[in-house]
Amino acid sequence: MYNAGAEYQSSSSASSLTAGPPEPPPSLAQILGRRQRVISANLEEEEGGYGGLGILTPSVSTYQLPPPKRRRQGSRMRLEGESNSSNGTSRPLSNGSGPSALYKAALSNSANGTRRSSIAMNGSNTNGHSSVKQPPTYFGHDREEVTRILIQSLTDLGYNSAAASLSQESGFNVESPTVAKFRNAVLTGEWSQAESLLFGGSLEDGGVSIDGDGLVLQDGVDRNVMRFWLRQQKFLELLEQRDTGRALMVLRTELTPLYQDTGKLHFLSSLLMCHSLQDLKSKAEWDGAEGQSRHHLLSELSKCISPSVMLPEHRLAVLLNQVKRYQIDSCLYHNTSESPSLYQDHVCDQSHFPLHTVLELDKHSSEVWQVKFSHDGTRLASCGKDGTCIIYEVGSFEVLQNLAMAESGIASVSWSPNDEFVVTCGRDHLAILWDSHTGDILQQLPRFGEPVSSCVWAPDGRTFIIGCLDKEKNLSQWNRNGDLVFDWGRTHRIQDVEISPNGQYLVAMDNETHIHIYNFVTRELEYEMDMKVRMSSVSISQDSRFLLVNKTDGEAQMVDLDVQAPIRTFKSGAKGGNFVIRATYGGANESFVIFGSEDGHIFIWHKETGQLIEKLEGHGKASCNSVSWNPSNPCMFATAGDDAKVRIWADVDQLEQYSTGSNFQRHSNGR
Repeated sequence: MYNAGAEYQSSSSASSLTAGPPEPPPSLAQILGRRQRVISANLEEEEGGYGGLGILTPSVSTYQLPPPKRRRQGSRMRLEGESNSSNGTSRPLSNGSGPSALYKAALSNSANGTRRSSIAMNGSNTNGHSSVKQPPTYFGHDREEVTRILIQSLTDLGYNSAAASLSQESGFNVESPTVAKFRNAVLTGEWSQAESLLFGGSLEDGGVSIDGDGLVLQDGVDRNVMRFWLRQQKFLELLEQRDTGRALMVLRTELTPLYQDTGKLHFLSSLLMCHSLQDLKSKAEWDGAEGQSRHHLLSELSKCISPSVMLPEHRLAVLLNQVKRYQIDSCLYHNTSESPSLYQDHVCDQSHFPLHTVLELDKHSSEVWQVKFSHDGTRLASCGKDGTCIIYEVGSFEVLQNLAMAESGIASVSWSPNDEFVVTCGRDHLAILWDSHTGDILQQLPRFGEPVSSCVWAPDGRTFIIGCLDKEKNLSQWNRNGDLVFDWGRTHRIQDVEISPNGQYLVAMDNETHIHIYNFVTRELEYEMDMKVRMSSVSISQDSRFLLVNKTDGEAQMVDLDVQAPIRTFKSGAKGGNFVIRATYGGANESFVIFGSEDGHIFIWHKETGQLIEKLEGHGKASCNSVSWNPSNPCMFATAGDDAKVRIWADVDQLEQYSTGSNFQRHSNGR
């Protein structure tokens, strides 16, 4: 068992140490109710702004949806009159589509949402085709809401005639002519008309002056933010047209008075100096009027408009996705990346969960401190007290390389993003870069003043970060040539480091109670967190948002890096003492949290609910120091312990394969 703190106590005394309940799972009502901002490890939220310009948007949650299987055209919003023929029929209106003649004829001049025909009763339009009185609700759901969503969904699926027929028979329509005009104004660049339709005002329609009150907006929406978005697009398009005079006038008289972000105004001002259209688009991260920028703008604006007025895009798909998400979160042993069927309720069989030891590897002669799969899941590295790092082939688990240098032990090992290299961190104060295929030493960094505790690679694979228990060069960046790239120059001793996969955050855990979060791009310290108790490891999720911190008081905490606060706690009750016990995410879509304990047990939690799923007997009475879940096979993970063993865990199917000695077939990410 590796005690990182003991390595420097001979030269300096250690600082004194000081010693949340898990969140309940969301209810079905929460999942299927109004859209609201929630902290979730699985439901993604779009970041603020559009077109890469980083404008803050209102608190409206959005979800990542699978592409529809049958589409007649792209997913972008269409302007009025634009259509794609499908079997000779034009597409009726969907959010993101222009209105057909059906909608223009069927709708009144109401500005706020859709309404039934004046003689429609309970969803039936006696002036249409049906005179049968329909129930007032659809199994407890609002009949109009369900019908409008169905019309939109039929359009999304390309069933245009069916959508038109349903609209005509029900008397319900997706949206009003005013909304259609607003969409058309945005997509054609009629900015004054778009503002008048959105917020109210006088406008000309066919030679007739019409006064409107504007569209109904979501509660709490800042109208000036929406105005800023519209005028910003107007400004950028004027720059695109090389009309800098009018663009400057818009900046001074239309954008500046809105008193939005001063930094954003300065940035927009700097765009006036762009020498070419390509330079403008590159700096603004904007694709121009003929690109998707207007459609992105309309999509962002639509999130601020009341859904009763402008139905959110692909609403049925969003609801179905939420139902699937709820069922997955309710399934304790869900360990597949395949989407559940809509035909029946989803439950995973426990037999497909890795609960069985299928192999016991005994190539180490002493305590094994860390085990880690390569990114492609084809190899496994383990290191420990005997000063060796062993690389195995996954499947046969034959030894491919035995990297031996450190007589006093290797504390950790780190794979490069392409798995071509590994860095070993030794208690002999050395960090060594190896060729993972040949076992050759490529670089040996200058000796550090104290043991090297940890290493993590930058996402581009060109450099890596070394964490050290020394007061000098405790956090430093090196390239593959062995050159020092940057030294943060801090005085805290670093025990573990991680970089978010998107390259935004560098997280450094000191040997006391603090976590230091840096902006990896600017190298500036973003913020620090005091965990109140000593920690043993940190890990970051693949979506770069959630930091997992294992502590010595028997619990791990999941921290939202964006909101800078813990959101979930996983309590094992086991004490880790001063020894390094590593926690990590794992399983399909990283659905689980897993770590060992000093008494040899392995704990597995459901990440989203915080519920303990399994407590496994791992390494007898010896400490279980490290766990690694195979990134390409969710039905396999490996553990390392003080009993000098590396154990391979798998499901029933793989247990039978290893028991019979048959050739092992590596699973893909899912079953």
